[in-house]
Amino acid sequence: MASNIDTMTPGSLCSELGARLAKVRLSRNITQETLAREAGIGLRTLRRLEAGHSCALDSFLRIVITLGMTDHLLSTIPAQDIRPIERISARRSERKRARPARHQAPKKPWTWGEDQDG
Repeated sequence: MASNIDTMTPGSLCSELGARLAKVRLSRNITQETLAREAGIGLRTLRRLEAGHSCALDSFLRIVITLGMTDHLLSTIPAQDIRPIERISARRSERKRARPARHQAPKKPWTWGEDQDG
C-alpha cells in the first residue's frame, strides 16, 4: 500500500483494493470462476478488478457481499448521526441537504473622521 493513504490516486486505490480482494479470495481457496459465478458478474470483470482496473460500483459491491465483507465496507464510512442530546440542545434536526456557505462582503472597518450616517 502507498506510504500515505491520504495522497492515493483513484488508480492506486483501485490497484490496492483489487490486490486485497484477490488475497482474500485466495486465502479462502476460492477460484476466480467460482467467485464470479456466485457474485453474478463476469469472469473478465473479476479479473480486471483484481488487476486494479476500474469497474462498476455494482460489480465491486457484489464481490464484497459474496465474500461476506459488507460490515468491513460500511465501517469505512461511519454514520454521521446526531446524538439525541445534541438535537435537544441545539433544537435542530439532522441535515438533509448540503448548502454552500454564504459569502458576505467584508465590512469596512470604521475609522476616525468618517460619517457614520451614510
